[in-house]
Amino acid sequence: MPGQSESTMRIVECSLSRHATAILDLFNEAILNTTALYDYQPRLPDTMSSWFRGKEAGRYPVVGAETASGELMGFASYDRFRPHPAYKYTVEHSVYVNVEHRRSGVATRLMQELINVARRQDYHVVVGGIDTHNVPSIALHEKLGFTYAGTIQHAGFKFGRWLDLAFYQIVLDTPANPVGG
Repeated sequence: MPGQSESTMRIVECSLSRHATAILDLFNEAILNTTALYDYQPRLPDTMSSWFRGKEAGRYPVVGAETASGELMGFASYDRFRPHPAYKYTVEHSVYVNVEHRRSGVATRLMQELINVARRQDYHVVVGGIDTHNVPSIALHEKLGFTYAGTIQHAGFKFGRWLDLAFYQIVLDTPANPVGG
């Protein structure tokens, strides 16, 4: 139901069988209507199997927020930041919320859970790349303790205009004993 209260949502680990269609819908809504994703074409249903396999192989969480009736209101996840070994303690996250549930605490709750998972998995930095016109997402990240780390101007081109990509990061108190190599 629209306006779902934060107190009645439950946080779940998303799965291919239960959540792939809803996650695909969230991706495609963002692709078609926003600059949250710098893609042009909607994703096809068969892409979700490999997406979930990649998350599972890297031990990257896919955290969902459901209504009491089991509707997926939104999800958050992360993946490696860059493929080079020295980045092993840094991940880049994403969070998507159904239009009907935005501004109701869903993104905040998802991000809090995702940050907790990152700590448990001993990551040190969580990065978010946010289109500079996405003021609500920037405000969310700042509220959660993310700090501005820089902007790549004209990083993308969509909807007939250049898009600037701002990076925000939160530095965690983990791992206790980082190792190189």
